[in-house]
Amino acid sequence: MNNLPPGTQEAARLFWDSLSPVDRREIENLIGALPSEAGLMRLLVRLATHQFRTTFGKKSKVVIVGPANVGKSTLYNQLVRRREDRAEVSPLPGTTRQNQVADAGLFTVVDTPGADAVGEVGEHEQTLALQAAQEADFLIIVFDAIQGIKRTELELYERLVALGKPYVVALNKVDLVRRDSKKVVEAAANALSLAYDQVIPIVAKSGENMDDILAAIAATEPEIVAALGQALPHYRWQLAWRTIVSAASASAVIALTPLPVIDFIPLTITQSLMVLGIARIYTYQITLARARELVVSFGLGFLGRTLFQQLSKLGGVPGWFLSAAIAASTTVVMGYAASVWFETGERLSSQAIRQITREVTGYLLDRLKTLGRKKPSQESFKQRVEETLEQAPMAQDRSVLDRQAQETRESENQDPANPTSRR
Repeated sequence: MNNLPPGTQEAARLFWDSLSPVDRREIENLIGALPSEAGLMRLLVRLATHQFRTTFGKKSKVVIVGPANVGKSTLYNQLVRRREDRAEVSPLPGTTRQNQVADAGLFTVVDTPGADAVGEVGEHEQTLALQAAQEADFLIIVFDAIQGIKRTELELYERLVALGKPYVVALNKVDLVRRDSKKVVEAAANALSLAYDQVIPIVAKSGENMDDILAAIAATEPEIVAALGQALPHYRWQLAWRTIVSAASASAVIALTPLPVIDFIPLTITQSLMVLGIARIYTYQITLARARELVVSFGLGFLGRTLFQQLSKLGGVPGWFLSAAIAASTTVVMGYAASVWFETGERLSSQAIRQITREVTGYLLDRLKTLGRKKPSQESFKQRVEETLEQAPMAQDRSVLDRQAQETRESENQDPANPTSRR
């Protein structure tokens, strides 16, 4: 909340003061986990939007306002969901002549003409911008890092603040003053009588620091915080799944030689690097050495050898094909087990790992059987495995695997022969 201006901090504090210390810490952790990349931020917002629509009612209206030619439309285009809703952008002042409204997923976003324009046309555009600001639930006030805050910008800022709306100040185009960006932000903050942290430097063109903008909006909108919180596990899983697919397809290529592939050192390295990548997604501190320990401790190497021996007895499947499917499936399960571990601290049971590995192996064998018995090239095989895994039911939702693990856990608890089962 430190990057919010004083008046907006007061509005946000009403919400924060109503929370318990536990809830407050959870929301702070959530906001701290927001992705900084614009593409990943859009992924999280997309996942949160469904939850938001089914749980909450009217969306808030976020209005982007500021002088002409500061990049308001470019910022607007980073927030809108549909390509056809994007605003026209050009280096010429006055490109935006009318207010433009679109769905940003968690809120409605409004692009406005320059609110500092002069002349007959300019006054009309200024009226449109200020009218939108008057009807807003939240303002993103944008200034230009090159132009700085002159008297006209300061007058506009004071006029917008007087509306009494929650707002955040964004200083765009800091990439053009990168070497002196700290001094430029500090000068803008001093001109606006704000603290340094209360001016957010952004690059609307690339989406740099968009997470800070969304966090500022979320801090005043508990519904948005709740939607983001519910979407975060799905978001992290989808990012983790990208890492898993890459590692699994690489493992399949490593295993094209018809051997019990889990013995291969490259496979262990591939899985260890995958675990390290997943740990970063879940903001879990871990070293490469510790990641390798986890790979070994889950016992997938022994399981892979056993499964290879068992399935090879069935016949009808080329050794290279079986070996590759097992290598890919054990990598998938290792990635899933790591995700569960980093998120909950819970370790999958050996029985759950065996069951899920068998099912993933069966899925791959069934989907890849059209390849026939002739060994493909490494590049084409890797691409085919990637495509197959991207179409898998667990690609979008980890709950598919969670249910399998839960069913195995319940089965273990009900098994009289299991010494750990409940009586």
